[in-house]
Amino acid sequence: MYQYKVISFYKYVKIEDPEALMKEHLNWCLGNGLKGKVYLAKEGISGSIFGDDELTKKYKNYLKNYKIFEDIWFKETPTDSVAFSKMHVRVKEEIVNSGLRSTKLEYTAPKLTPEQLLKFYEDKKDFVIVDTRNWYESKIGKFKNAITPQITHFREWPKVVESLAAYKDKTIVTYCTGGIRCEKASAYMREQGFKDVYQIDGGILNYILQFPDTYWEGGMFVFDERRVFEPNTKAELKYTANCHFCSRPTSYHINCHNIDCDKIIVCCHDCKVEKEYCCSDECRTSKNKRKVYHG
Repeated sequence: MYQYKVISFYKYVKIEDPEALMKEHLNWCLGNGLKGKVYLAKEGISGSIFGDDELTKKYKNYLKNYKIFEDIWFKETPTDSVAFSKMHVRVKEEIVNSGLRSTKLEYTAPKLTPEQLLKFYEDKKDFVIVDTRNWYESKIGKFKNAITPQITHFREWPKVVESLAAYKDKTIVTYCTGGIRCEKASAYMREQGFKDVYQIDGGILNYILQFPDTYWEGGMFVFDERRVFEPNTKAELKYTANCHFCSRPTSYHINCHNIDCDKIIVCCHDCKVEKEYCCSDECRTSKNKRKVYHG
């Protein structure tokens, strides 16, 4: 039995005054002892909230009291680890930085359920599956046979689509962590002439919660203090990456503690301690290191 939950959510919906909502939202969360992060923009909301069953239920009821959020979908991940130690609510230009502001969401691709994706694999359907996430996310986990573009930011998606021109007449399945990036990524692909594009309903998270040990390989990168969510128990599906230092299979990762470097590296727990959370001897001797170890 797990002690806590992380609930993740997003919705593209018009918010008239995100600044006012941010203040109200933050005050309520702080007053009720919530931890997590929530982003608001005129285009919608996205976030992750951490707490026990009672607290997360309370938050879900609070958010659904807003008419514009009454049908919002919460995806729940059980955990014994602390995912967030603070509460942040911020206003942004976009709920996920994409650079695709002119892309129309009405062109977003149809959603493929986890069951349908499983059937694609089981039936050996001719399809191309494309990761819309960054290189460091796909390094520690991906769908079987996925194309994993080596991008450092979602803003590079137009270049990725250009590189996929040969697949314009193929069946394309896009995926990301929870679905938020694919809403725009798939819409952009359709605008560029891709004819048969899908996105996974609820993203990787929805699939691996229902079908672990099938066609997801490795761990799932998460943007919180857990660092990674590992759904698989089969040894051959547990890891896709190796420690930067000792080459031991692992899905764990850290940011180098030299602030001037901040490089993301895959690193096992033993090596992160031995190397003082740094990617090199040079960084270990830096005078501009983080004061507190994290990760």
